Amino acid sequence: MKIKELEPEKLEQAANMLKAIAHPMRIAILGYLEDGKKLTVTEIHELLKIEQSTTSHHLGILKDKGVLSSKREGKNTYYFLKHCSLSNIVDCISNCTNG
Repeated sequence: MKIKELEPEKLEQAANMLKAIAHPMRIAILGYLEDGKKLTVTEIHELLKIEQSTTSHHLGILKDKGVLSSKREGKNTYYFLKHCSLSNIVDCISNCTNG
């Protein structure tokens, strides 16, 4: 489907997802969740080397805007990309910044 074929509400949703992603830590989070990986808040905050509360804040924004989903397993909540194709955005950004 082409962008020009999207309905206004879908365009709004896409813009909100892109706004949510548009932060260095959130881009990094997407990078860690590529290839179907599922990680907990603790695992992500250790990878990012930032406070757990800050990590939770970023995860909440990404989840709220439809970028991430989560699943509770026992005491842990695992976060993962809601749509596997979102990893293409990370690849694109990576390719575009290597120039």
